[in-house]
Amino acid sequence: MNIILLVAALIVTFLVFTWLVKVVKATVGTAIAIALLILALQLFFGIGPMQVWQQVSQFFQAVWQTITGSR
Repeated sequence: MNIILLVAALIVTFLVFTWLVKVVKATVGTAIAIALLILALQLFFGIGPMQVWQQVSQFFQAVWQTITGSR
């Protein structure tokens, strides 16, 4: 009975670990893409990270106001 429990625990551990590796790879890839985009905006157009963040914040505020109907 203990060997079955051990095998099941190893299988679950392996599945969780592989899932975690995939999530970390996707997160790192996305972070690098965002960093490159911000760097390109800064170098080619002179748009700083704070300007980008302000536009993103305004966009999400507009979406939230549209969803909730408040203004």
